[in-house]
Amino acid sequence: MDINALFYGLAVTNFEAADSWYTRLFGRAADVVVTPGIEAMWQLSDTAFVYIVADPDHAGHALVNIAVSDLTATVSEIGSRGIVPGPFILVGPNGAAGRKAPFTDPDGNSIFVIEIAGA
Repeated sequence: MDINALFYGLAVTNFEAADSWYTRLFGRAADVVVTPGIEAMWQLSDTAFVYIVADPDHAGHALVNIAVSDLTATVSEIGSRGIVPGPFILVGPNGAAGRKAPFTDPDGNSIFVIEIAGA
């Protein structure tokens, strides 16, 4: 399998509320509005994309991990836009594998911003 990119979709009930929340999370408006009021996408790296799509029947069940090099700085930046995570979670014994900050969007989708130890 030759994979060139990953697109991760998050189903939401209220597109406008979710669009506002993800705009604050990522610090910018969506890079691509696929269908106005229904689907929008953020490009997080050269080959990683997150999109939201209005799909109430499937909303609230996603788990997404986004790796960053400095979790403390990233959480502080996101916090300056009014989004605060839950308590940091240590990964592995005493955090030997890293740490993650859990965020929850308005529908209950879980977005974890993670810092991998030694990465």
